[in-house]
Amino acid sequence: MSVAVGLCVASNYYAQPLLDTIAADLGLSATSAALVVTVAQVGYALGLVFLLPLGDLLERRRLVCGLTLATACSLALTAVAPSAPLLLMGTALTGLLSVTAQVLVPFAADLAAPHRRGQIVGTVMSGLVLGMLLARTASGALAAVGGWRTVYWAATAAMLVLTVALRRALPQFQASAGLRYTRLLRSTARLLVEEPVLRARAALGLLAFACFSALWTSLAFLLSGPDYGWSDGEIGLLGLAGAAGAVAAQLAGRLADRGRTTLTTMTAAILLLGSWGLLALGAHHLAALIVGIVLLDLAHQGVHITNQSLIYALRPEARGRITSAYMTCYFAGGAIGSALVGVVHAHAGWTGVCLLGAGLSLLLCLAGAADAPSVRNWWRRQSRLQDLWTMASASVLGVAVLALIGLAIRLVT
Repeated sequence: MSVAVGLCVASNYYAQPLLDTIAADLGLSATSAALVVTVAQVGYALGLVFLLPLGDLLERRRLVCGLTLATACSLALTAVAPSAPLLLMGTALTGLLSVTAQVLVPFAADLAAPHRRGQIVGTVMSGLVLGMLLARTASGALAAVGGWRTVYWAATAAMLVLTVALRRALPQFQASAGLRYTRLLRSTARLLVEEPVLRARAALGLLAFACFSALWTSLAFLLSGPDYGWSDGEIGLLGLAGAAGAVAAQLAGRLADRGRTTLTTMTAAILLLGSWGLLALGAHHLAALIVGIVLLDLAHQGVHITNQSLIYALRPEARGRITSAYMTCYFAGGAIGSALVGVVHAHAGWTGVCLLGAGLSLLLCLAGAADAPSVRNWWRRQSRLQDLWTMASASVLGVAVLALIGLAIRLVT
């Protein structure tokens, strides 16, 4: 499952070290090239909304194999794309269909003993971390040999092999939701209303992944620019520095099993904020850039695995829908981060990117502190502040929805 999760999630990250090369080949601006990442994240979020709840309805092995086969077809479309519209279409379909990784994670949680669930989720998620980060290394190396299209042909072949392997290796597992598809979708939305832990952890996941996406969307432009002048292969190798996140996945899972979730969350949030200071220095100093990448990936995974360990303990019969609700918010954060960073980088360069990341990290620190048990107990006694917070959060949510609508209109037009 860990290997499968890594290969599935890698499909959304092959393009990141290749953005400069793809832009040159298809005649795109840097801002337009960044839309490749944004479209992938938006497609993935839509898959989380409309496909992932099927994990609570359909037989899991059949669903997983169908999604991997469809992902192989969408990767092939990207490989042959002669223009930007077809490239974006193939990227969007790949994002939509590659939610297989998020079907497998709650599948693993279902099969795990309760006292080892955090550890097992951490093990499977270590494959996801390595898939996200090593995808950049592999794509950079393949592009250096045969061009960026070779990356997608190799990915297509890998997904076809994976489909056969999963068909042979996975056990059958019939879901037990007992709902029609439309009711299944409605119940997914209700979970966010009914489960305060899910809401809080979804907000933390959104901010953490916005930071992660902001870094990796903009990093290729820094490294291919005049200060570094790296090739695609060299840029891809930097993904190895982020593989330390796999260590954080294992450690965070074990700490979650011991109930140390608040400590893990706050430590990771503070590390994430500090990493942007090093990344700012990394504009001219490679050592600072590498250390900043390592810290950011450690912190991001610390938050994410802690979140998953907590939400999977809520309703065992609804893990697919819980994953859908959480991961939709999570990847919406990724889409927002990559969209914002394209605009910020165009106007303020790497310094602006680091300021954006630091601001998102500061929000994460505040949200993590607000979710601590002692703060929650104090908050329950502050009725007037609760009313003000409700108004403010509703306003922010409205602005976010309008921003996403504007982004969707921009993509269509």
